[in-house]
Amino acid sequence: TAFLRAANPLRREEPETSCHSGRIGPSLCLGFCRKRSIMNDLGGDFTGVGKGSLAADKVVEEIRKKGGKAVANYDSVEAGEKVVKTALDAFGRIGDVSLILRDRSFARISDEDWDIIHRVHLRGSFQVTRAAWGHMKKQQYGRIIMTSSASGIYGNFGQANYSAAKLGLLGLSNSLAIEGSKSNIHCNTIAPAAGSRMTQTVMPEDIVEALKPDYVAPLVLWLCHESCEENGGLFEVGAGWIGKLRWERTLGAIVRQKNQPMTPEAVKANWKKICDFNNASKPQTIQESTGGMLEVLSKIDSEEGVSANHTSHTASAATSGFAGAIGHKLPPFSSAYTELETIMYALGVGASVKNPKDLKFIYEGSSDFSCLPTFGVIVGQKSIMGGGLADIPGLSVNLAKVLHGEQYLELYKPLPRAGKLKCEAVVADVLDKGSGVVILMDVYSYSEEELICYNQFSIFLVGSGGFGGKRTSDKAKVAVAIPNRPPDAILKDTTSLNQAALYRLSGDWNPLHIDPNFASLAGELLIICAHFAKPVYPGQTLQTEMWKEGNRIHFQTKVQETGDIVISNAYVDLTPTSDISAKTPSKGGELQSTLVFEEIARRLKDIGREVVKKVNAVFEWHITKGGNIATKWTVDLKNDSGKVYQGPAKGSADTTIILSDEDFMEVVLGKLDPQKAFFSGRLKARGNIMLSQKLRMILKDYAKL
Repeated sequence: TAFLRAANPLRREEPETSCHSGRIGPSLCLGFCRKRSIMNDLGGDFTGVGKGSLAADKVVEEIRKKGGKAVANYDSVEAGEKVVKTALDAFGRIGDVSLILRDRSFARISDEDWDIIHRVHLRGSFQVTRAAWGHMKKQQYGRIIMTSSASGIYGNFGQANYSAAKLGLLGLSNSLAIEGSKSNIHCNTIAPAAGSRMTQTVMPEDIVEALKPDYVAPLVLWLCHESCEENGGLFEVGAGWIGKLRWERTLGAIVRQKNQPMTPEAVKANWKKICDFNNASKPQTIQESTGGMLEVLSKIDSEEGVSANHTSHTASAATSGFAGAIGHKLPPFSSAYTELETIMYALGVGASVKNPKDLKFIYEGSSDFSCLPTFGVIVGQKSIMGGGLADIPGLSVNLAKVLHGEQYLELYKPLPRAGKLKCEAVVADVLDKGSGVVILMDVYSYSEEELICYNQFSIFLVGSGGFGGKRTSDKAKVAVAIPNRPPDAILKDTTSLNQAALYRLSGDWNPLHIDPNFASLAGELLIICAHFAKPVYPGQTLQTEMWKEGNRIHFQTKVQETGDIVISNAYVDLTPTSDISAKTPSKGGELQSTLVFEEIARRLKDIGREVVKKVNAVFEWHITKGGNIATKWTVDLKNDSGKVYQGPAKGSADTTIILSDEDFMEVVLGKLDPQKAFFSGRLKARGNIMLSQKLRMILKDYAKL
């Protein structure tokens, strides 16, 4: 059975979840929009013998009774062009693509049994999809659902022919998902458990009812919906349950050494490690799969191969070696730049003369010419591109396998329009992610003695993991999930074909951005700017979705053509204009408020859990001196046992309070009423202002002030 739907680009509705028929067999599905469907069924029995129109006609009748438009087709799916032509003749457009069974023990399978199963299931799916593919590419839209089977995934007695064909469908689907993504064609695979004409003779009636297609159809409809971003997925579904499957691979073992033969004895000696799924990796692309092999070759060539009798020794040595890298300081370096580099950077990340607001970033003659704040990343990354990684003790770094994973930047003062900054870099931590190693690199950039910005680079070394190290770190700057609501603002920007080439001229000389041969070694191609979730290809349109919460802007960026999220869980904290001229936050030793916060911390230390239960809020204080912010303090009475510390909140504050050091002391001493201070403008607050009522409880009842 082939089930085709004609797409209606004008419709923007959620998918219907009712099933058209309880008699639809395993199918290849082309189309979306319940109102216009093509039902194809050859009408034969479950062995593929015979022909008739009754099966397809019956479903068409049901669809029409429900107000839909449907047309029947009785050709074999091997005649894919005829099936697709019926859809085009009837409706002029195709949206989404949505077979027999001959059980024999392997010894009894005839050539005919093998060929007919592969012709109908695998070749038939190929023929129908190929017939629709050109139309989908032309209209820049398509949804394809391949129907595999648990037999194909796990194997089944007496179904070698069927299992091979069904797993072949998964391979076909995976390749189509990759090829079609640029044309907004998504391809997914389902392995349904459903009662049909094929199973009615082998399943009890009550089981057939419990596994009726009604419990499969909603997944198919969702995967066909234009708003569904899933691509290349495999799902088991039945009886109202849905689960997603993926491949998993052990960390494995190197069982040969340089210039030495590989022996079955070495394989036997390492068999337990080869089959150990603890800390297993989950490769999702062929690049990720082969990347590990390239790393193995590198280790063997450097005589780091593991023989059977000292595997554990090498593993423990690797662990201690990586641990020894933590705290390593790279030699200080200078990062000089001119206005030319800052302009190149701005153009490389998308600034344009088309936008008048961008002029101050790309024209040095502009009265307010300035450097984009994120140029601070370029300033600090010479620690990575300057070869410093290769000198870290305990690390064997193949620069062709280095990826920029995540990025954190704090800017304390506007970057000079041109200048020379002194940078100091230290390895904050090393994490074992199984499929690779993550190095957390902290970089501090100074103008003379003044700290201008701080970066934390998360550097991913492909294929170097599996040494038994820790997977998380309290030193990592944690990404923050986006709010659970529609975005407050959306911005779309089309990247240029030469954007990566232009971007690198600002100082990011990583060949990964421009050399396809070099990029393929790391499994990515022409990555523009920072790589976070997935790569961006030149010419694609980026859609940035933003949410504003207080002084924090959450955002994520998608590729409009594919729906893939390329930057995730990102945020920017905005500082009020009056704060920009402030110097790097002072230690606050000369401030009266410092003594008060330290005393609050001491008095809440032993009763923090009790206060957290009653308050459940995070308060951030900005203490000013001479009109500028002199220091920040956080009273965290929401997380764990509560904490008071100097600096901004680690995460987001519920309430932020801004007042001068003098007024803070007046409030603490009871000489200034907080409400009067608020209405007179001496005290400013943002966020959940109502929570500030709990401050009296904190300051008076618990801190005893």
